This record gives sequence, structure tokens and C-alpha cells, in this order.
Amino acid sequence: MQINVRSKLFSKFKETLPRVDGKIFVITGTTSGTGYVAARTAAELGGTVLLLNRKSERADSSFASLKEEVPEGKFTQIVCDLQDFSSVRSAADDIKRQHDKIYCLANNAGIMATPDKATKDGYDTQMQTNHLSHFLLTAELFPLLVAESEASGDARIVNHSSLGRNHTPNKGLEEKYFGKNGGNLGGDEVKLMGGASFHRYFQSKLANSVFTYVLHAKCTSANVMVRAVAAHPGGSATNLGDHLNFGSGFLMRNLLNVVAPLMMQSAEDGSMGLILGMLGNAESGRLYGPKNNRGRGKPVVNPPKSYENDPAAMDMLWKVSEEATGVKFDIKQSI
Repeated sequence: MQINVRSKLFSKFKETLPRVDGKIFVITGTTSGTGYVAARTAAELGGTVLLLNRKSERADSSFASLKEEVPEGKFTQIVCDLQDFSSVRSAADDIKRQHDKIYCLANNAGIMATPDKATKDGYDTQMQTNHLSHFLLTAELFPLLVAESEASGDARIVNHSSLGRNHTPNKGLEEKYFGKNGGNLGGDEVKLMGGASFHRYFQSKLANSVFTYVLHAKCTSANVMVRAVAAHPGGSATNLGDHLNFGSGFLMRNLLNVVAPLMMQSAEDGSMGLILGMLGNAESGRLYGPKNNRGRGKPVVNPPKSYENDPAAMDMLWKVSEEATGVKFDIKQSI
């Protein structure tokens, strides 16, 4: 169901952003929502934007729309199915053939509260899409980020988390969600911000923020000038939950269109934390979004909860992510 929310903050926010001429941005999930806005904005400010999406009519249509909105923009489509590790590796190989360095990797793509199914690799569809494949993509492209940081003094990884990271039932990551347990993680129950389908989503979004904090720690320890930043979009009116049915009749639709502007923000406003991390004055090791994890507002630093930067959780995430993806992600070896 399309919810109508007007942008209120994005125009002035965009005026604060610098030119990024010649810089290369890799963004996953750009067919709509925050990813589309981020791709458009980076191109408008002079960046070269690599669009990583599954092959589909939707990807082709959004590519055409971006070129229409930004006629002078530099866009390249790269096929990348985040539910297939081999596709992620192929996408990374395509990028490495075309470029020897990249300025920013924006791990934006995500799915929410989908059925309890396994990917072809055997992992939960939400965890593989939202975290594991982004971990693999980050590891594969990290040497190109290091090369950019050595050439210009700056490069960035931005992981798009959500408010859901703070709603895991046990307030922390659970290792079972990272294993080859796809299809056996609680079933398909969906309640409003609850049920097994949302619990899997919450785990994947917490993985995004934990991944950011451990990346920052490892880069700092190795004296690598690659920023690791996270963002959350608040309650952003995108199509992420279009498949969920909490009532789609006339009364529900009109009720949501009245209530939503009081609690949510537009996709443009929701993209501000992500874009700030990509090309604004964002500090490494920080998560940006509406203040105090609210549904709307300017992007500010949201301090981590204890379960987001817990050393045991960070160690576990790195270990099981390497095991799942089959990659040895050694920051120091990338220098």
C-alpha cells in the first residue's frame, strides 16, 4: 500500500552536501526508496554510481528513471542477487575489472518480514540479503576502498540498519540466525513489529549495526583510513513492507495517510542518514538517523546500545559471517 508522506527536510539537507566529482559509489538496492534517492543524489553531485540489483524489469525501469532525472549522471548497472553468494562474487569481480578503487560502498538493500525460507546457499533469506551478502561484498571490495583511502585520504562503508535493530526479543544477536537454518527459524507468523518473520528481520538489522562497529574497530586498529558508518531511516515511507497486509481497504488506506505523516517521513527524508554517511561529514563508528531512534527527523548520532558494540557479539558476528560466506576477511592483509 502506497503511503503519502511529503518531504520536509531533504531539500535543505542536500544543500549541505559537497561535490563528489570523480568519486565512485557502489550502492546495493537502488530500484526504489532510500537507495534510489542516494543514487540520484550522488550522481547529481558528480559521483559515478554503480547500481547493484537483481536482474529485473524493475531494475531496468529505475535505471531509465535515474538517467531521465539526472541526464548528465554517470550510472552503471551491475547484476547482483544478494540471495546468491556466487552472484555477489560475480558482481564484485565485475567492479574490480572496471575500477581499481572505489570511494564508497553503501550496503543499502534489504527485505523485511519475509517468509521463513532458505536461499540457494541454505541461509535465511533476510539474513543473507541484509547482512551476509553485504559482508561478502565488503570483504571482496575492501582492497579497492583501501586504495581510494591511500590516494585521497578517505573512503567509506555505510551499512543501512533500521529501528528494528532495537527490537530483538532477547536484546542481542543470536548465532542460530547466521547458520544454514533457512526455513527452520520460527515460521511465517507476522504481527505488527512482531512474530517470527519480524524477529528474523530484527536480527539482520542488528547485524548491520554490529558489523559497522566491529569494522570501525578493526580499521582503527590497523590504521586504515576507511570510515565505517551506519544509518537508520526512521519510519520511512518506502515499499519495504508492501507485501504485508495489515488491512488494505478504503478506511485503512485513508487512516494511514492521515496518521503516517505524524509518525513517518518520506523516502527522501529517510535517506538522509545513509547519504550523510556516504558523502557528508560523518564520523566513523557512528550510526546516524532521527534522534533517539524516532520515526522522523534530521540525521544525528544515535549512541550504540550495549548489545550493539558488545565484544562477544562482534567476535561472533565476524566469525560466523566468514564461515557462512567462505571468505577470510583480514583487514590488515588488505593494506
